[in-house]
Amino acid sequence: MKSTATVLSDSFTDLLKGIGIKKSVKEGDIILQEHAYLNSIPIVLSGSIKVLRTDEDGREILLYYIKQGESCIMSFLGGIHQDTSKVKAIAEEDSEILFIPIHAVGMLLKEYPEWLEYIFSLYHKRFEELLDVVNAVTFKKMDQRLIDFLYKKVEITKSNVLSITHEQIATELGTARVVVSRLLKQLEEMGSVKLGRNNITVM
Repeated sequence: MKSTATVLSDSFTDLLKGIGIKKSVKEGDIILQEHAYLNSIPIVLSGSIKVLRTDEDGREILLYYIKQGESCIMSFLGGIHQDTSKVKAIAEEDSEILFIPIHAVGMLLKEYPEWLEYIFSLYHKRFEELLDVVNAVTFKKMDQRLIDFLYKKVEITKSNVLSITHEQIATELGTARVVVSRLLKQLEEMGSVKLGRNNITVM
């Protein structure tokens, strides 16, 4: 069974809101850029963020999503060690993000056990999700990875109509657009999806 990240109490969330800076972001906005130094860590108040890794040739692969009430453990680790970000984070949809300054993170760890438990539970969850990525890339065929991807998108967006292009799917799965288009056509013929212009309906 998948682990679930610890949910912060309302009182501690209010404390964080007093420390952090709340910002509204639009779908597609970059929250974290690779190789940039981190001065804050994001906590999603509403909406969702996707986290990707880019290789030397510019190809990307989706690692995991950050949903409401969650944060990016990679930004936390990078900020604590005064290192640059190893991932890119992009708003999956219009979202509200609370940015906690790095200088406050250490204080919170020392004074609030709830914050420490929250960080460790996130680390555990992200570790399992990264293992899933490794397992999928290594052992699963692309058609199954595509199906899993579509269902995950439905779960995140809470809609079976996905506004996404074949090129975007290919980028996040780390494959070629022509491969995605061929597999989606097969899924449509099977009645699993319905293809539209820049959208896909998952049946």
